[in-house]
Amino acid sequence: MHKLTNKEEEIMHILWKLEKAFVKEVMAEITEDQPHYNTLSTIVRNLEEKGYVSHNAFGNTHQYYPIVRIEEYRKRFMNTAIDNYFNSSYKNMVSFFAKEEKISAKELREILAMIEEPNTEK
Repeated sequence: MHKLTNKEEEIMHILWKLEKAFVKEVMAEITEDQPHYNTLSTIVRNLEEKGYVSHNAFGNTHQYYPIVRIEEYRKRFMNTAIDNYFNSSYKNMVSFFAKEEKISAKELREILAMIEEPNTEK
């Protein structure tokens, strides 16, 4: 899976939200730093070349849709971040967020309860 630029990732979030869209529909969703239509069209085509989206052709226009699920991308992104910034340690990641006060003791206890809860599915 190729690494995405920040703008490509922004466009992917829009496509995941819309599920399928023409470039003009993607453009309408961009609220800040809106690129020129041709630039956006190039970004979407790059996403297609990288294997993130595909399209249905309607004459000369294309309707794009994601072929990589957000869950797949999230897993890859998180694993890479944990490897690169936390020495592949989930403990280091959680302690970082605790120190930064991004996660409370109550939330940590809830996570522990989820981990310790016996798996009832069979």
